[in-house]
Amino acid sequence: MQEGLRIENHPILDFKSSRGKKVHITVNGKRIEAFEGEPIAAALVASGIKVFRQTPKLHKPRGLYCAIGRCTDCIMNVNGVPSIRTCVTPVEDGMIIKNQDI
Repeated sequence: MQEGLRIENHPILDFKSSRGKKVHITVNGKRIEAFEGEPIAAALVASGIKVFRQTPKLHKPRGLYCAIGRCTDCIMNVNGVPSIRTCVTPVEDGMIIKNQDI
């Protein structure tokens, strides 16, 4: 995991004590570390993964956009279920996540 992409120190907020335990998820065949309970999208971005899917017609890359579950830019296949909004779906140990073309 690239620790540099996570907020480690903040003058007001305490991120370290509120994080879940470290777990592993598999993203497109690659095993990455994440924190249990954090949004899948946050774990992906922290690991340097920015493209979550491609648009169906023009194959343009899409990733995290609204981060509140209103759009569909962050949808991925999670544990065999397509079109899961990763920005509002919490990480669980052992998840298998794949990019999807819709």
